[in-house]
Amino acid sequence: MKSFIYKDTTIAFVTAAAQTCLLIEKSNEYACDDWREQLLRLLPVLYLRTRLLDKEETLSDEEPQRFVTEEDYNYVLAGMRNLLGQDDAYLDVFVDQGIYTDEVQTAYISEGLADLYQELKDMAAAFQTGEEEIMHDAVVLCREAFDNHWGQKVLAVLRALHAIEEPKIE
Repeated sequence: MKSFIYKDTTIAFVTAAAQTCLLIEKSNEYACDDWREQLLRLLPVLYLRTRLLDKEETLSDEEPQRFVTEEDYNYVLAGMRNLLGQDDAYLDVFVDQGIYTDEVQTAYISEGLADLYQELKDMAAAFQTGEEEIMHDAVVLCREAFDNHWGQKVLAVLRALHAIEEPKIE
């Protein structure tokens, strides 16, 4: 039986995560419509690849190493805010432990993606260490974080990206 980190589902997840990180990091190299279209294609794949991961237990009790610095986070956040402009903000319904309320709040695509970036980049960087225990735990913890919070953020961001009006062709 293949080790968890070498299963096809895990490799597919790590690949989708790396592609997502790259797209977020390079937001300043795209026209907004092209970047948005790439996200609308990639985020559902990431969501699916994450859902298909087996749920495993961590092997170590130690806290995982974090690789994304505050500067990294702020860099990607600023790039996306600049690219999205007024399309960055959207209204979202507050969800607490899976229970919807009637509380509506302003959320930002850039913040949701920056939070996602931090989770995925930390996992991808840990995966690149080549140390199997670290790789295993990084994927397991990223899957748990998906269940706890970033899966909902992906869906909210997708909904907001989908709602942005496309430019009219004349």
